[in-house]
Order: sequence, then structure tokens, then C-alpha cells
Amino acid sequence: MTRDAEITEQTRWMLAVRDQRDRAAFARLFDHFAPRLKGVAIRSGMAPAQAEDVVQEVMLTVWRKAQLFDPERAQVSAWIYQISRNRQIDVIRKERRPVPEELKQPDAPQEDAAQMVALDQEVQKLRAALSSLKPAQRDIVEKAYLGELSHSEIHAQTGLPLGTIKSRIRLGMEKLRQDLKARGLS
Repeated sequence: MTRDAEITEQTRWMLAVRDQRDRAAFARLFDHFAPRLKGVAIRSGMAPAQAEDVVQEVMLTVWRKAQLFDPERAQVSAWIYQISRNRQIDVIRKERRPVPEELKQPDAPQEDAAQMVALDQEVQKLRAALSSLKPAQRDIVEKAYLGELSHSEIHAQTGLPLGTIKSRIRLGMEKLRQDLKARGLS
């Protein structure tokens, strides 16, 4: 083992953690190394929140694997910084890992101005056709198709007999088809 004169304060803390599971010594190690590790991680390009996560994981590893620390092989700072470096590499590799095809978000379809104008014109024609219906027919058709209500749900809302609801929908849709055909939207 190294001579006592060569052992740093941080090494003494680490040996106390390794040999006696000393929580106070670990707290001193954490307070000493955590800000330094975070600074190194941020300077290497990590976001502050991600760097904090890495530091937490590194210090947890230090606690869990304290029995592996050997002051004859490395200084405690070198040992901890190596754990941190390895963890940062793991995080970077995970971020750069390609996403399987089935998990990738599909590209948003690019609508051009002509498609948007055409769609807007169709919507205007549909509104005009709907407004040409009798109010009672329009109300039932809108509830069924725009409100996505079933016949029985419309019955519950309006109190109209199911036969009347079905007739108004059938007649309203027939009128809409004729009107839309005349407007060039078949």
C-alpha cells in the first residue's frame, strides 16, 4: 500500500467508503467530485440536465463498486474520472444508435399550396350544400356525420323516433349528393 504521506484526503474518503461503507466519507467524495464531473461532462458537449444524470450514475457506481478501488493501481480521482468517461461514452453511443424502422416517426406529408386551396374550395362547397338542406335534415345529418353520433344517440338527444331520424339522414344525404354533383364534387 502507498505510504500515508502520499495518500490524499480524497483517497482517505474513498478507503473509508470501501472498507467501512462510511456514508459521511461518501458525502464528502460526492461534494468534491460531483461539480467537477458535471463541468467535464458539460464541456464535452452534454446538456446540463444530462450531465447531472451522468454524475448521479457515476457516483452511484462509485458507491456500489467501492470494493474495486485499489490505491496502488490508481488515484481515486483517476478511478472516478474513468468511470465517468465510460458512462459518457455509453450515453453518446445510445443517442447515436439508429432507431429501428418501425419506431421512426413518419415524415409529415408536405401539402403544397394548390392542394390546400383545392381542399378549402371543397370545404366551402360542402358547407354551401349543407346550408341548402332543410334545418331539420341538416341538424340530423350533422349530428350523424360530423358529430359521429349513432341513431340511438341522436334519438336520446332529440327525442325523435328512430324511423324519422333514418328518413331525414337518407333524404338529406341524397340531397347532398345531388347538390355536390351539381357543384362538381362527386
